[in-house]
Amino acid sequence: MNPALLTYGSLAGAIVLEVIGTTFLQQSQQFTRALPTTLMALCYTIAFYLLSIALRTLPVGIAYAIWSGLGIVLISAVGLVLFRQTLDTAAIIGLGLIIAGVVVVNVFSNTVSH
Repeated sequence: MNPALLTYGSLAGAIVLEVIGTTFLQQSQQFTRALPTTLMALCYTIAFYLLSIALRTLPVGIAYAIWSGLGIVLISAVGLVLFRQTLDTAAIIGLGLIIAGVVVVNVFSNTVSH
């Protein structure tokens, strides 16, 4: 398998599962509901495993920046759509800056192997 595909595929899977896990965290109501709590733990466990695969190739700071940055943006979108949470102008600008930061790291940094 292509190493870049494995690295970024694992990282993408980790991001998606972290967002799903955080969604279940919201639904667990402070761990008082068994099914969402169990699903949250399962998603987080698999997400960290997939992140560890990405760390074979990517530096930890870069992988974590991508993982956490995109996770923040995606969970904000989930909150907006599923939980009817609102984002003000400053939050939208901040999320845009996070996306810009992830793009800059991936496109212009020599730390990330392309």
